[in-house]
Amino acid sequence: MGQAQTNFDEMKYASGEIRSAYTDYCDWYEDQDPRWLKRKNSEADESFRRTGITFNVYGEDEAEERLIPFDMVPRIISAGEWRRLSRGIEQRVRALNAFLYDLYHRQEIIRAGRVPERLFRQNTAWLPNMVGFTPPGGIYTHISGIDLVRTGPNDFFVLEDNARTPSGVSYMLENRETMMAMFPDLFSRVAVETVSNYPRRLARSLAACAPPKCEGTPTIAVLTPGIFNSAYFEHAFLADQMGAELVEGSDLRVVNGRVQMRTTSGYTPVDVIYRRVDDEFLDPLSFHPDSVLGVPGIMDVYRSGGVTIANAPGTGVSDDKAIYSFMPEIVEFYTGEKPLLPNVETWRCADADSLAYVLDNLEELVVKEVHGSGGYGMLIGPAASKKELRRFREKLESNPENYIAQPTLSLSTCPIFTSKGLAPRHVDLRPFVLASPKGIDITPGGLTRVALKKGSLVVNSSQGGGTKDTWVLKD
Repeated sequence: MGQAQTNFDEMKYASGEIRSAYTDYCDWYEDQDPRWLKRKNSEADESFRRTGITFNVYGEDEAEERLIPFDMVPRIISAGEWRRLSRGIEQRVRALNAFLYDLYHRQEIIRAGRVPERLFRQNTAWLPNMVGFTPPGGIYTHISGIDLVRTGPNDFFVLEDNARTPSGVSYMLENRETMMAMFPDLFSRVAVETVSNYPRRLARSLAACAPPKCEGTPTIAVLTPGIFNSAYFEHAFLADQMGAELVEGSDLRVVNGRVQMRTTSGYTPVDVIYRRVDDEFLDPLSFHPDSVLGVPGIMDVYRSGGVTIANAPGTGVSDDKAIYSFMPEIVEFYTGEKPLLPNVETWRCADADSLAYVLDNLEELVVKEVHGSGGYGMLIGPAASKKELRRFREKLESNPENYIAQPTLSLSTCPIFTSKGLAPRHVDLRPFVLASPKGIDITPGGLTRVALKKGSLVVNSSQGGGTKDTWVLKD
């Protein structure tokens, strides 16, 4: 019971009274027949199975395809809360973009002594062949996913920045579509901001980043590694929704200084490539020589203004968790303002004093690899066995630069639907942010990930988490 009191419950006050954002939903919920709700819950699972939204679990023997569980109770955010969040997200994405420009140009932040040079010199995501080159419109982070956690009524923190290739937007869209199909009357009772226009907004934002050599309406393509990629469903879904072409590396070639795609009537130029292929596979002439996923010569075309690549190659350096720990300094350096959204307190194990603190308090901390993602390679101290703690201690002592540590946050909870009724579970939020020379566009809501196991803090789908629809209320 102790834990329930320390976690901020987004639906209820400690007294049991419902918070204002949830009152209309709870009134509706109370009016429903519990047996009908259970039927609807099974229906939602069936709908996702039919749509075929699956993801691969890498690192497992069969790398089987799995369904990400969907929970039908929405996570609800008030209009006022969203306005505050949006300001903080916009400030952060602007700072990230300015930081990336600076890293590949004059490196003022390093000269000023605010960020150590070793952070990117040792970082494989920093690409020397992007030095001195400015992407079309000066945009590096065309699509970002900023992961947020909440610990109190006004306490939101950024958990990590995803600027390399943030995934999950198809779940945001499908979750909403499923909810609207299942509970149309609910949407007439509660005024919720729309998310379904995201593909249109994405297409518009990408078109605004067209390269200098583009003539007329920009042609946009989504570059996928192919059907065996864990996010292939999302690549196909977004291309379809945007009215863009879905292409693999073998469909593209460099002709007359432009990247062109194969069509039934020959090759035709592509202006903007939303790529879901990692940097090192993008161009076998510039990076990994055996890659068959990319396009030979695409980097030369890019540097000569013949194509836009979104996100820009080399953007992934900003996802590094050691660089994340400097984000408060980065935001202040480029915006002249204090961060509106704070970081989670972070100890850099590369620093001897921090390492000593982390080793002394390992059973209370969360330890992450600086280049890690997806919940892999991390230690959650309070849930770890003595053996796991011992093994992690050895890893930290042998390679401290590879790790950062953070306190175990008491993440906020939202209700999920269970056979016994509503029950609180921990959540995080990934809003999706589009950047172009015309400005920053944040879709109201995003992907809420939920830890379905009671007491669990791990929300990653690869680790057994689920997703839910995120409602931002209209004023």
